[in-house]
Amino acid sequence: MHYSPDAIRTIALLGHAGCGKTSLAETLLHRGGALHAPGSVERGSTVSDFDPLERKYHHSLTSAVLHVDFRNTRIYLVDTPGYPDFSGQAISALPAVETAAIVINAQTGIEMTTRRAMAWAQARKLCRMIIVNGIDGEKVDLPALLADIQEAFGKECLPINLPAAHGSQVVDCFFNPAGESDFLTVSAAHDALVDQVIEIDPELMELYLEQGEAIQPEQLHAPFERALREGHLVPICFTSAATGAGVPELLDAFVRLLPNPTEGNPPLFYRSVGEGSDGGERKKEVRAEPVPDKHVLAHVFKIVMDPYVGKMAVFRIHQGTVTRDSQLYIGDARQPFKVAHLLLLQGKEHEEVPRAGPGDICAVAKVDEIGFDAVLHDATEDGNIHLIPLEFPTPIYGLAIEPARRGNEQRMAEVLHKLAAEDPCLRIEHPAGTNETVLLGLGEFHLRCLLERLTEQYKLEVVTRPPRIAYRETIGGSAEGHHRHKKQTGGAGQFGEVMLRVEPLPRGEGFEFVDAVKGGAIPGQFIPAVEKGIRQALESGPLAGFPMQDVRVTVLDGKSHPVDSKEVAFATAGRKAFIDAVLKARPSVLEPVVDIELMMPDSAMGDVIGDLSSKRGQVHGTRTGAANTVIVAGKVPLSELNDYQSRLNSLTGGHGSYTIQFSHYEGVPPGQQEKMAAKHKAQGDNGG
Repeated sequence: MHYSPDAIRTIALLGHAGCGKTSLAETLLHRGGALHAPGSVERGSTVSDFDPLERKYHHSLTSAVLHVDFRNTRIYLVDTPGYPDFSGQAISALPAVETAAIVINAQTGIEMTTRRAMAWAQARKLCRMIIVNGIDGEKVDLPALLADIQEAFGKECLPINLPAAHGSQVVDCFFNPAGESDFLTVSAAHDALVDQVIEIDPELMELYLEQGEAIQPEQLHAPFERALREGHLVPICFTSAATGAGVPELLDAFVRLLPNPTEGNPPLFYRSVGEGSDGGERKKEVRAEPVPDKHVLAHVFKIVMDPYVGKMAVFRIHQGTVTRDSQLYIGDARQPFKVAHLLLLQGKEHEEVPRAGPGDICAVAKVDEIGFDAVLHDATEDGNIHLIPLEFPTPIYGLAIEPARRGNEQRMAEVLHKLAAEDPCLRIEHPAGTNETVLLGLGEFHLRCLLERLTEQYKLEVVTRPPRIAYRETIGGSAEGHHRHKKQTGGAGQFGEVMLRVEPLPRGEGFEFVDAVKGGAIPGQFIPAVEKGIRQALESGPLAGFPMQDVRVTVLDGKSHPVDSKEVAFATAGRKAFIDAVLKARPSVLEPVVDIELMMPDSAMGDVIGDLSSKRGQVHGTRTGAANTVIVAGKVPLSELNDYQSRLNSLTGGHGSYTIQFSHYEGVPPGQQEKMAAKHKAQGDNGG
């Protein structure tokens, strides 16, 4: 059955690991009629967690697209992982939906990923709602949790239903505000909702003051949607995935209160319109219209390497209609591809559909050219339309990897390419001057799962070495450098001379190249060669051999020869002039510093904080967790966390856990930098 845009809802389930997103999705599918009985995370029988590793670890490791048809409405659900190591999969789902539903475990309360998910959704201008799951649990303090939610995320977080009969059911606070609840009063909750909604509509407020209690929910629909769009209201629903309490009411809220594709905030598309005066890209906002008869605009938010159907691209249609046999372009590609099979997903299962329109989430298979974040369209003039890029955590946890058997290098490269296509937070590097392949991910668990996929899914045995830290180099001051490259071998020679200046950029700015040559001292056709040589030098800094960042290079002057000047000569001159300048500009080594959040029994807090301080860590705050636990937040250099879980286990009796996320780079201690520089020099002297 095909649904019009106003009969579609798209929702991402976000939240911390273990909050019950997957179990809630199962119950939603069951109560909506899509499943005869809900599956179990513990038994590995859920629709979402179909990957063997997900069944092994009893946690979602990738996002899963689901759908349920309820009351003449198609509801798309994207169930996302809660482990911080897999947050890239959660973030990548955001452009596919109108609403982010943040799931909170009623027993454990607000956790780290809860806060991050709220911030991610707000940054992408999504409508947000909060689902408190597990209201029937033991020792649950729901009034305190509601107070915590409002303190953490604002007074705009208001319940649209409340638990009743000791968490065995819920009562409506919006459409039919009647009945008794376990805490608060239904009438007070209703009044708070109405007051919050009408604040943004002066005409409705005037009407409300005239009508008093007689105002109808139907009159609130448009301002309710506007309040959601503007973040002026974050509705809260209470549920229990285990018993089904509140789940029918949640489905009802999805249909009656959440925005359809015509009501949500528009996706963040833009058209590239050339280069600005600052050398950056000029952007013009493009507003996708969710109507079926316009040009197609769709966005690929997920890539799946399916062992049976091959590469599968999952996309959300924002404008126009895609049918079987449609001809679609991928970004700025000149040749379209034919949609041979248009697929509707239900976890790992997929069924072919004849067409899909605005709001639909579909997939196509066996189109190798499609990559993550691609824009699909059917008009050649739309080739310069892009989606504003997502901000992903920086992969900083590294492993050097090589095949266990010689001769498998090419196969390993191919498999790693497939894994990287699926995972926006997996980076593969080949450091200059080494013969290594380095995997960079978000944490130990992230890379462990990738290695297990290599061996179990792809049958490729590999050897790894201890985690590599993604050190970087930069400069602390300005300096000028010069090099003349002159080579004569009997025939035509090589000649190129470059003078340049290096300056530090603010941390995180990367690299900037400026051509300030006057009078054609270096002919224009050789400037790209100079930049190429400099970029080669950036890959391996002269101080300790690590990639360089946060440097501006301005080419000032140079000389050329009418016969002997060649690109290779200017590339060499540019590289060596850059190295000359860097060595005079107070070079330094930077190390990644991470935000760390540790959870432990409150009796172990003193020992853990003391140990963290001994690792050059800084504690920024503590807060009380559930069941006599405490949560400590701080920052620590990543290099100090090698095998840290074992250390934490010994300090907490095996009851501690931690998560990390990249924060920033800062300089390593002088003594450590001296050792790094000496080691790099010794390797150079030995030809290493």
